[in-house]
Amino acid sequence: MASSCRRPEHMAPPEIFYNEEEAKKYSQNSRMIEIQSQMSERAVELLNLPEDQSCFLLDVGCGSGLSGDYLSEEGHYWVGVDISTAMLNVALDRDVEGDLVLGDMGEGMPFRAGTFDGCISISALQWLCNADKKTHSPPKRLYTFFSTLYSSLARGARAVFQLYPENSEQLELITSQAMKAGFSGGMVVDYPNSTKAKKFFLCLFAGVSANLPKGLGTESADKGVPSQVQFTGQRSRFKNMKGKSAKKGKDWVLEKKERRRRQGRYVKSHLSLIGIHFKPRYYI
Repeated sequence: MASSCRRPEHMAPPEIFYNEEEAKKYSQNSRMIEIQSQMSERAVELLNLPEDQSCFLLDVGCGSGLSGDYLSEEGHYWVGVDISTAMLNVALDRDVEGDLVLGDMGEGMPFRAGTFDGCISISALQWLCNADKKTHSPPKRLYTFFSTLYSSLARGARAVFQLYPENSEQLELITSQAMKAGFSGGMVVDYPNSTKAKKFFLCLFAGVSANLPKGLGTESADKGVPSQVQFTGQRSRFKNMKGKSAKKGKDWVLEKKERRRRQGRYVKSHLSLIGIHFKPRYYI
């Protein structure tokens, strides 16, 4: 999970990176389409939906609708949310069957409580770990997203996120905010010993606790390479925090420094001390 300057989220904000040229790749590049379809199939498998039953699902970061195509093939109804107008336009041109919403996941999910039977997201969640604007606080944006998603899911539903974490600190940030929002669950790692095939899936449970599924390709995995990391949501412990970072932690220090900068006050840099090395049918 080493950092790389080639990571898309390091190049530009998602609404800029996924322009018309980039969006076309998701309808023309056969390799991209194949990979997206495979990850969508795995995410739906981890949702553990009732057999022979149509469900109403949310696709966060739906892009050009490739994941939605798989959902439709499986007989499910879906709503897709994405921040890129160019990607949604490709989805419209492809005449996908789901409804599309233009929106920033970091600002929360604008749906009524208990709307969805499940949620999937392919290659989108790691974007919330970046601060693309001065007003962006990754912990707060993650908490806003997870708390509103928790509300929009039916009790007992699951949310499965395929993501490309940059490092272990990023994974800890994501899972801690999911816990604060009330989710339980954990990380499922497919093919943990493979460099190319290794995939991370954050599997979250809303309102209930359950055993995590096994990662694929773990039968021959080394004992020192975990394929599961499970946590239990403790919503009551954080009920007074309202998405704030734990006091004296790294995120708390960063937020305090940012507040001082906005106030025009001098902020001494101690980066090493805090661990930084590093149709239209969509609705607003």
